[in-house]
Amino acid sequence: MKHKIYKTDGSIRDIYKFSSIKKLKRPLIGAHVPAGFPSPAQDYIEGLLDLNEHLVRHPSATFFMHADGYSMKNAGISPGDLLIVDRALEARSNNIIVAIVDGELTLKRYLLENNHPCLIPENDEYAPIPIDEDTDFVIWGVVTYVIHQL
Repeated sequence: MKHKIYKTDGSIRDIYKFSSIKKLKRPLIGAHVPAGFPSPAQDYIEGLLDLNEHLVRHPSATFFMHADGYSMKNAGISPGDLLIVDRALEARSNNIIVAIVDGELTLKRYLLENNHPCLIPENDEYAPIPIDEDTDFVIWGVVTYVIHQL
């Protein structure tokens, strides 16, 4: 199956379709991890956790993308971060979305004020993208999770 190739403004690097063929089940430790003082270890496993069940709500509409560029750095999104994008969700004001603007993919915060959409970068070095009636604009999907290496 061929996928349409989009240009990008530099905020997105790759797009991958979700596949539920492989399950990713890992042990779930039945203890909370304190962020303050250490507590005695509790050595028991509560069960198996399938990350697909927690990170993917709509499998047929879920895609993974690698972020690129620094326009969303103040939202905690850095180049190379893995984005989980759900195309089945309706974007709401203040969501972080992937959009197509004049034929180019972009990753920005979606704001809707007085029925006027605007795409806001989370870095003061980048300008907002106002959307008007002359703009070719499509919301491609809503970012639901960001995974990055510490």
